[in-house]
Amino acid sequence: MTALRLDETDHHLLALLQKDSSRTLAELGEVISLSPSAVQRRVDRYRKAGLLDRQVAVLDPVKADALLAVCLVTLAKESNAIHAAFRRRLLAAPEVQQLYSVSGDTDYVVVLASTGMAHHREVADRLLKDAPNIQRYTTMFVLDPVRAGLSLPTKR
Repeated sequence: MTALRLDETDHHLLALLQKDSSRTLAELGEVISLSPSAVQRRVDRYRKAGLLDRQVAVLDPVKADALLAVCLVTLAKESNAIHAAFRRRLLAAPEVQQLYSVSGDTDYVVVLASTGMAHHREVADRLLKDAPNIQRYTTMFVLDPVRAGLSLPTKR
């Protein structure tokens, strides 16, 4: 990724894009006092540098009737090959919404999205229960997704 120098306008534009990327270039430009073509040049620069990874539609988990679960996973053995195999298996599963390698007693935090309890059991069995080198895992079901954000800060 190319290192980017971001000015205040960049930070403002990135915040707007993270909130709602469906806004037109003209709408964005009006808010940040730039022409649509200047906004497009900045967005192109973010893409070229790899800062703007992709644009997606974000579904409301409650309205989509999704069952979300947070799983804490501890691997039985510590080796790069075991971690790599675990990551590959989980990254290949569409039900894995988020995957974090973390510090502490747990090796990974996995957020699973499924269509209901039966689907969750099938996914958890396939990815965690029947998987090699997993010492233990704990599942916590999301009762109320109070805040599920995707925005990242771009400045301190």
